Amino acid sequence: MSSPGTDGLLLIDKPSGITSHDAVAAVRRALGTKKVGHAGTLDPMATGLLVIGVGRATRLLRFLGELSKTYEGSFRLGERTTTLDADGEVIQRAPVAVTPAEIAEAMAALVGESLQTPPAYSAVKVGGTKLYEAARRGETLAAAPRPVHVASFELVDLAAPEVSFRVVCGGGTYVRVLAADVGDALGCGAHLTRLRRTSIGAFSVADATPPEDPGPPLPIARAVAHLPRIVLEPEEAVAASHGRVLGPTGLEGPYAVVGPDGDLVGVYEDEGAKGRPSVILAPLRS
Repeated sequence: MSSPGTDGLLLIDKPSGITSHDAVAAVRRALGTKKVGHAGTLDPMATGLLVIGVGRATRLLRFLGELSKTYEGSFRLGERTTTLDADGEVIQRAPVAVTPAEIAEAMAALVGESLQTPPAYSAVKVGGTKLYEAARRGETLAAAPRPVHVASFELVDLAAPEVSFRVVCGGGTYVRVLAADVGDALGCGAHLTRLRRTSIGAFSVADATPPEDPGPPLPIARAVAHLPRIVLEPEEAVAASHGRVLGPTGLEGPYAVVGPDGDLVGVYEDEGAKGRPSVILAPLRS
């Protein structure tokens, strides 16, 4: 088991060719602890920032899911693949005769709120079966479209048929689907050829380390630093540490509760006239 000293967040720079689970396994070996998890999966082809929780921080990873993410990458026009990226087989080729302005316009059309259907080769489950498992067996399963938000989708460079881009989007967005959608809009198809995640919220890949040499974790409170923060009185902090109901704050969504000393006690959320615990880290002594 992990000791309190190993509780916290790690910023890992995932290399290409391994899964996010592989990166977690490398961190487990490096730290000698089993209680390790990650937020925001990266496909094997993709590189870049993977936020990993160690010890009690694994319980807070779900609060990172909605943070905006920034990616840099490229897609190739004129080729569609089975997986929508370079790891799949090319299933269709078409001539490419488009201008930078037309590409930029197709990308800009995807900015904002929309419904996106998860790709066939993804870990989304339908009826308890992962889509990629069904696809590999030759079966066709379709997940329901889900709302996504794209804050920006910019053309960085064009070296036809390769298009370099930068995208800022919300959690749950499949960038390879965005690339394929651009290809469909242009009538020639496209697939993702390179993807690197450079940031998740305030976390940057510039501060990341290799999975096999992760270094010391960041403080556990960094996992909820983006949430509203409520400082409790000493008696309230003790009560909250035991999971007791508090008075409402009037805040929407989850909020971090900390003791008078600034230590994180847990995360609460208002439910009517009560503040109820979502996660409690450890009981405090009265």
